[in-house]
Amino acid sequence: QCNLIGWWKNDLGSKMHVSEVNNQGNFLGEYHTAVSSAQNPIEPSPLVGSQHLDEDGQCTFGFTVNWKFSDSTAVFVGQCFAEKGEEEVLQTSWLLREKVDSQTSNWKATR
Repeated sequence: QCNLIGWWKNDLGSKMHVSEVNNQGNFLGEYHTAVSSAQNPIEPSPLVGSQHLDEDGQCTFGFTVNWKFSDSTAVFVGQCFAEKGEEEVLQTSWLLREKVDSQTSNWKATR
């Protein structure tokens, strides 16, 4: 059964720490990205999320990261997979929204 509490690391070296998951499935944590196009030094950034509490333990979840070192916000959605005898694995997709100067630049603000 998947338990999101603890440290997670992705293929690029970014790390996420989920500090608690309450009985409603809401959680808090911190994201330590290893990659950024921002000019400022990278800083750990807070995350807040929610997971679906289900019977088989392979939950879906989502969280938002408020980047402290740039004018951007990221959202992640995914699922935790817990195969018998294997480590838990999180598979996610993400969107990043960067601040732009005008509405005419909106087209390039989300990746």
